[in-house]
Amino acid sequence: MTKTDCNTIVIFGASGDLTKRKLIPALFQLEQEGLLPKQTRIAGFARRKKSHDQFRAEMQEALVKFSRTKPTASKLTAFISNLYYFTGDYNNIVNFKDLKVQLDKFDEELGVPAGKGNRLFYLSTPPNAFSEIIAMLGQTDHIASPKGKDRWTRVIIEKPFGRDLQTARALNKDVLSVLDEGQAYRIDHYLGKETVQNIMAFRFGNSIFEPLWDRRYVSHVHITVAEAVSVENRGGFYDNSGALRDMVQNHMLQLLALVAMEPPASFAPDAVRDEKVKVLSAIPPIEIEDVNQCTIRGQYAAGSINGRSVTDYLREPGVNQNSVTETFVALKLCVDNWRWAGVPFYLRTGKALSQRLTEINIEFRQPPLALFSHAKNDEHIERERMKPNILSLRIQPNEGIRMSIGLKIPGPKMILQPKDMEFCYSNVFDIDPPEAYERLILDAILGDNTLFIRQDEVEAAWTILDGVLSSWAGEKSPHIHLYRAGTWGPYAADGFIDNDLKKQESF
Repeated sequence: MTKTDCNTIVIFGASGDLTKRKLIPALFQLEQEGLLPKQTRIAGFARRKKSHDQFRAEMQEALVKFSRTKPTASKLTAFISNLYYFTGDYNNIVNFKDLKVQLDKFDEELGVPAGKGNRLFYLSTPPNAFSEIIAMLGQTDHIASPKGKDRWTRVIIEKPFGRDLQTARALNKDVLSVLDEGQAYRIDHYLGKETVQNIMAFRFGNSIFEPLWDRRYVSHVHITVAEAVSVENRGGFYDNSGALRDMVQNHMLQLLALVAMEPPASFAPDAVRDEKVKVLSAIPPIEIEDVNQCTIRGQYAAGSINGRSVTDYLREPGVNQNSVTETFVALKLCVDNWRWAGVPFYLRTGKALSQRLTEINIEFRQPPLALFSHAKNDEHIERERMKPNILSLRIQPNEGIRMSIGLKIPGPKMILQPKDMEFCYSNVFDIDPPEAYERLILDAILGDNTLFIRQDEVEAAWTILDGVLSSWAGEKSPHIHLYRAGTWGPYAADGFIDNDLKKQESF
């Protein structure tokens, strides 16, 4: 990773939580590691009125609290002095013209002709503001020509990217009416996590696994994203979103694509993204009539998580008392291509579950003939079947890789017992891995969009799930499975997956 000639970074929605918790700490860390050019200007833009000094004081407090490395007073002061704040409405052309004047002044202060500096815009706003902000940027000459060589403009767009296929297509149309596809950086912060990127390294950099990575040897794949928090103070937002939109359409389908994709010809941006699109396009959309057979949705009831009481979802602040929004979803998907035909992919995600966990479990097929007995525990020996080999890729927490294999118990009998071989990244590598936003912001500055989502990727993902959303919206008597907060979700989800696996085994 090398230095870049970026001049100004503008964060729209700078008064929000993401800016102080993630974006400013990420930029500070990049600056400390010498990955930003000296005197990079960072400007916040939001509706809430603040002075430069107020914004700086708030960000200084945030850095002390959220920075990955403890900042020294001198480094903090130097970084904070290059922060600025501008107040404006996202649909007010005068405010955007005034912003342009300020950014041109920054160029001159940095020794660049006015209007010739590079710009990175970050849209950390509610999704309904994306189109109008991009339209205003286009109308006020903030966007450089994608073919120009004297300066560049890139726009990072936060999720969610649409609420369904129709709105995603409309948003893509709005974005691409102003920006070239190469200027639009649709972000999914999961792709910035070191362990997510390591899925590709693990698969394609180790020859012993890739030959086993197909329908001949893999029985099924589980992808779990569990959150041990309730909706907390985000009830109003979450009630208009739900688990399917919030987690499955973006994070989980991206994980599935990385697990299932074919080896790319190179790690060039479009080579990687082409393979992900091929996987998503090979997943048959869940049709409205099949939704009940392929999905389970749930909603948490009162319980406790790690000793902390959690109220019913319907009693959370901002949540409609008659809401049928899912806080948990389990679903089955298939990838209809040569490599994965017949291998089910089970996705589970939910709020207020037993623990925070993101993990991919790849379960391999049983040997064709069971020659061994299998020890279940010291008191009981199960002679029916051996436990399968399972490869677990843990994304968070305690990031690492675990392989479950059968080993002979010492003694005269040929009895196997499953044991885990594993390593944890924190125990193997001495380096503190960068936060996801550090990696992704730097990639955007460098013009590397490998880990960002392309237009056709967004639409392919929504195509898979659009029938589910339509089916749920059209149900006269929605059936939501309740589960107690602090558990692993509704019992129906376990039964749904177990019964489906039994059907698979019977063929």
